[in-house]
Amino acid sequence: MFLHSLMQRRQGVLILLIVLVFLPRVWAASFLFDATKAEMAGNADWVIDADVHNLKVSAASDGSGTPGSGNDSNPQRFPTPDQMNVTASTAETYWDGALSAWAIDLVKNGHHVETLPYNGHITWNDGSNAQDLTNYNVFVTVEPNILFTATEKAALINFVKNGGGLFIVSDHGGSDRNNDGADSVRVLNDLMTNSVQNNPFGVHYNGDNISPDTFNVDTNSTDPVTRGPAGTVADFYYNNGSSIAINTNQNPSTTIAIWNVGTTRATNNAIVVYGTFGAGKFVTTGDSSPFDDGTGDPGDALYYAQGYADPSTSNGKVILNASLWLAQTSSPPVLKMSALNNNLLQLTWPLVAGNYSLQTSTNLSSWNTISNGIQTAGTNSVFTSNFSGQKQFFRLKQ
Repeated sequence: MFLHSLMQRRQGVLILLIVLVFLPRVWAASFLFDATKAEMAGNADWVIDADVHNLKVSAASDGSGTPGSGNDSNPQRFPTPDQMNVTASTAETYWDGALSAWAIDLVKNGHHVETLPYNGHITWNDGSNAQDLTNYNVFVTVEPNILFTATEKAALINFVKNGGGLFIVSDHGGSDRNNDGADSVRVLNDLMTNSVQNNPFGVHYNGDNISPDTFNVDTNSTDPVTRGPAGTVADFYYNNGSSIAINTNQNPSTTIAIWNVGTTRATNNAIVVYGTFGAGKFVTTGDSSPFDDGTGDPGDALYYAQGYADPSTSNGKVILNASLWLAQTSSPPVLKMSALNNNLLQLTWPLVAGNYSLQTSTNLSSWNTISNGIQTAGTNSVFTSNFSGQKQFFRLKQ
């Protein structure tokens, strides 16, 4: 806990202002799993939970989904039952989705998970969108099958640039699940062409179709993917995926954590890649199969063997290590204070800390959330308050 005080004299009255900022050593993150790009089309079921399977997303004319006319998963914003009830002993079958084991593990590690439903919108700094990316710390898209719009691409890249984490997963070439002419390889390569910066992550999906049982992993103790809190990684199994090429001239931070063949990491045979861009981070891999926990939509092809929940592989460790690394922030959100003219106090904090609320109190025992009057200035949230002649306390509450 960090305590900051400021004393000002106004018209002979000593005003004591105390800004109370909670700075947790490791603060929980909010993960947003995308379902707007036909991630559940055909035999795919890349969702964390879906109680209803009534979407039709298997044809190009259906776009991201038409409810009531099909049998594909239709995930809602919040998984049910409520994630607040998840404990250390909760089974991954608590939710119904091929990514449920991953999501349950995230919750067990103190994080929050949501889905961006088929009719949701990918935006950055749009206050009218309750699921705007500024409200989350990590965005996940597993095998997207619809091209991102120019606006969506800019939103995703700006999200990372301003401190967000991005987990993007491709599949092999030709994996066009909804028959719209764009497979995940094309979708993600197209994401790298955007209005913010060309190929900001320095990656390219080769679009081949490989199934290596690779044991070529980075053994460096500092590698966040292969040597993270979820455990030491020994392998990572592909089942028909795309290799990845990296370009460190475009992004010097881009690093290969796991690679396909040979004893050295060639720039064109990557399996799992991570790096930074701006204030944020990204992780990517070229195959969705390692994420499958073997459960989910019973009408789809589900694979447990060599998937996320199979203890005979390190796939789950790779994915969870990468997720926990993305969830870490370089510095916790700090509430800054400055005195303006006319007895005004201005409070600012990072816009990317969207899962924090500004609260005020006069006695430190009863707190009220401030929901009106908060504005945006660049990459910061801003609130201006009048000096009232009374003690006022402010804090950021997660």
